[in-house]
Amino acid sequence: MQGALTVSQLTAFLREILEANEYLWDLWVVGEVSNFSRPSSGHRYFSLKDAGGLMRCVLFRDDMPGAVLRDGDRVLAHGRVSVYPQRGELQFVCDFVRPEGVGILAARYEELKKRLGAEGLFDPGRKRRVPRFPQRIGLVTSPTGAALQDVKNVLARRWPLASLVVSPALVQGDQAAPRIVGALRTLAAEPDIDVAIVARGGGSIEDLWAFNDERVARALYAFPVPVVSGVGHETDETIADLVADVRAPTPSAAAERATPDIREMTRAVRVLERSMASAARAALSDDAARIQGLLTRIERNVPDPAAKAREVDALLRLLASGLERTCAADRARFERGRARIAGLDPGATLARGFAIVQDAQTRKVVNSVRKAKPGHHVAVSVADGTFFADIG
Repeated sequence: MQGALTVSQLTAFLREILEANEYLWDLWVVGEVSNFSRPSSGHRYFSLKDAGGLMRCVLFRDDMPGAVLRDGDRVLAHGRVSVYPQRGELQFVCDFVRPEGVGILAARYEELKKRLGAEGLFDPGRKRRVPRFPQRIGLVTSPTGAALQDVKNVLARRWPLASLVVSPALVQGDQAAPRIVGALRTLAAEPDIDVAIVARGGGSIEDLWAFNDERVARALYAFPVPVVSGVGHETDETIADLVADVRAPTPSAAAERATPDIREMTRAVRVLERSMASAARAALSDDAARIQGLLTRIERNVPDPAAKAREVDALLRLLASGLERTCAADRARFERGRARIAGLDPGATLARGFAIVQDAQTRKVVNSVRKAKPGHHVAVSVADGTFFADIG
């Protein structure tokens, strides 16, 4: 026999059982608000009731902080079932409340939008820019829907240079969300995808509901390259639109936002060509003007050959005149020197009758009678020769 449980153990056991049930973690409940209160803690306590039952509820202050309920309101609430151990009561822990008339799908949309927005999946700062000139474009859509042909038509018209990689998926029905997730994973494994498009034609909120699925939202958030969503018509907005990097109102518009227009690119290239040609002509004109200016300066500074020839002739005449004067002076100096030298020439002296007496053996000049000793043999040089004599 099992031993007795304490009250705390029993309430904790019941709470564990309830919170382990996944079904009880994601419930939508419709009822009338009663006994609403909001103490200083900021939490909101109330009951939801109908003709046959009543459930205690709590909406914590961090969930929908601006929501205020009134007794008698008919609401649609989302949350989970738990046990409030202090009182041992079942309690519905709400995280989202809307008036009942909103509808279950609209309420689910608002709840998921609030939750994913709080996680940052819609933050503008994480949005990536679509590449300007994509070469490979991925597309997730129905292989039989009009959206596929719409995208193909736009790409053929706007940007035929890119190749289209289609990852087919169901886009409507209970199995659409997991199929879309699988198609995104397949496309993510393709090499060199530059941008992806997720597209579906218009429809009711039920038709588009797969694109409001949390699994699809997280797959788009995790996709490795920028994603352009084109789901529904212009007035439709899905969670996929909010998560995608770029939102387009239709599949055709999504293809347009993912690509440049080749006609505009062609016009831009032509404008650029004309601008480059104009710039080249202007640069050549400027260079030609500079060269002409240099030639003009060179021509002005080139010497006149005739004038230079005249200058050379004048210099030659000046040099010749100076040379003649120098030569005349040199000749005069030479004549004066020659005259002086001629006056000192012994031959001239001898020609005038003088003689030179020298010792016949030593050729020493006998210039004194004391050196002329009797019997001394001498050589006597005169103008026309030399003869020998003995001193007596």
